[in-house]
Amino acid sequence: MAAALLDHHAAGRVTVRSAGSAPAESINPAVREVMGELGLDLSKEFPKPLTTEAVQAADVVITMGCGDACPVFPGKRYLDWQLDDPAGRGVDDVRPIRDDIDRRVRALLAELVPTA
Repeated sequence: MAAALLDHHAAGRVTVRSAGSAPAESINPAVREVMGELGLDLSKEFPKPLTTEAVQAADVVITMGCGDACPVFPGKRYLDWQLDDPAGRGVDDVRPIRDDIDRRVRALLAELVPTA
């Protein structure tokens, strides 16, 4: 959700990558639905494994509780967002998680690309 939201709000101003330390086999249907409510189509998206190369290429790395599974490199900016896991939850439970992520994404984007 974070990657789709950031990509949407950034409108090409930042490059967004998404990966997980233990990616699921598919995207949670409730996540697809709540993102669709915002007009964001995740039908072509799929969970991807986190790679060392992706972390090395990033300016900011957002983690969501991956702990020791995430590679750490000196000089990178890391933010660990403590969020409820949407796995196994329905739409009504996923919607507030999406909204929390959206607020965080918008704040991060404001830091990365300040408006004049």
